[in-house]
Amino acid sequence: MTGEYWPVSDAPAFLAGSWQVERTVRDLADDVTGTFTGTTDFTADPTAAEPGALRHLESGSFTWRGTARPAERTLLYVPGDVPGTVVVRFADGRFFHGLDLRTGHHVADHPCSADLYRGEFTVYDAGRWRTVWRVKGPAKDLVLTTEYRRRAAGSNGPAGR
Repeated sequence: MTGEYWPVSDAPAFLAGSWQVERTVRDLADDVTGTFTGTTDFTADPTAAEPGALRHLESGSFTWRGTARPAERTLLYVPGDVPGTVVVRFADGRFFHGLDLRTGHHVADHPCSADLYRGEFTVYDAGRWRTVWRVKGPAKDLVLTTEYRRRAAGSNGPAGR
């Protein structure tokens, strides 16, 4: 199965830049599906305590039950101790999960209260990767699938960036 994956030797270098994002959010409990369309920009963060950290800024439009709203989130990707790895933190600095892309595929867990987030990360080539988060617990029963495609330098997407 490793033929489907594209190994990444330098995760921050791979992630750096601008990505077009398409996400589906399936609420399995209520049988409802929403969508997010926008961009994710990974840029150097000189304010981070760790050298080489990337600020992950995602912005776009989230449509849920027929209503579209602006949506945005920020994460911090800090180079790990091993090349090809990063530590993902929330905007406030709290640990989210580790990420090891050296084989092109990684599974990460993040407990959140009584719910468990399990993320599967797959890199297909230099310009395309995917995450699938399965969220299961007493409060949530979700599947979030996100496709990332590298944007050409200077291109404008639906988020107007």
